[in-house]
Amino acid sequence: MKKKIVSLVLAAAMTLSLCACGTTGAETTDGAAAETETAATDDASADASAASGDSYTVGICQLVQHPALDAATQGFKDSLTELLGDKVSFDEQNAAGDSATCATIANQFVASNVDLILANATAPLQAAAAATNEIPILGTSVTDYATALEIDGWTGKTGVNISGTSDLAPIAEQAAMLNELFPDASNVGILYCSAEPNSQYQAKMMTESLATYGSYTVKEYTFADSNDIASVATTASSECDVIYVPTDNTAASNAEVINNVCLPAGVPIIAGEEGLCKGCGVATLSIDYYDLGYATGKMAYEVLVNGADISNMEVEYAPQVTKEFNKTICDELGVTVPDSYVAIEE
Repeated sequence: MKKKIVSLVLAAAMTLSLCACGTTGAETTDGAAAETETAATDDASADASAASGDSYTVGICQLVQHPALDAATQGFKDSLTELLGDKVSFDEQNAAGDSATCATIANQFVASNVDLILANATAPLQAAAAATNEIPILGTSVTDYATALEIDGWTGKTGVNISGTSDLAPIAEQAAMLNELFPDASNVGILYCSAEPNSQYQAKMMTESLATYGSYTVKEYTFADSNDIASVATTASSECDVIYVPTDNTAASNAEVINNVCLPAGVPIIAGEEGLCKGCGVATLSIDYYDLGYATGKMAYEVLVNGADISNMEVEYAPQVTKEFNKTICDELGVTVPDSYVAIEE
């Protein structure tokens, strides 16, 4: 926390010194002005000196443990530690996929008066936004901030104490990937958790993007929580030629469950991100979540040290995307991908 005690004492002492001066006339005016300027300079120097020794506590709320979110958190911590060294400490909490726990964690951060909150995924972002309008909040692994925060007329900035990075890969390019690999498919299922607003957003965008090809019948298959995934995936795999799973945290945490249903049924999955694809997909248009978190750490430095106005900071996106494929699942399903795809490391 910034402490200006030294500068205030120096300023007070200087003020008393000025009041004690007995000179008069022009000499008094010029001398007071000079001494006031000197006091201001000294005060600024003291502030700068204090700032150089400041320490910061950052609260991290991650929705659930899975490779993509883990990588984003690690990238954030590495980035900020490189910039601040031992001047930054982290209070890292995992909500184990529970929105109510996100709220509890966010309120604890507010009670502890942390300097900044990192909200890793949509539910933590929403919980932090509800908990404070003063402490700066940075999101990461959040697909669509306008949807998550219910902002109309999105301009790229929230206008409140929130900014961050988005994990939204171009939906139109994902639809093009699906069409490239499965041009003869008729029925496409979109499998996601109904409790995740950003998954709903991606499902809507994917449906619109696939409509441009004119050859697909698209149907959404939603589950309320992890308990429903197997049964919903079973229904989807029995009715669809190919399935799309967006960047959905509940799905990513249960990729093995989805794979155990869809792979034996012979139904390929286009996944929204690499971790999910590694667990159950044939291909993905992937971003690097570590890089995403790393970029968020740089934003945190700007807020904490350089005083950037977070309400006016543009939400940032992944700098590049990569076409990747899961060789094991592709081989088992007999799916051949173009040479431009990169195999996911096992």
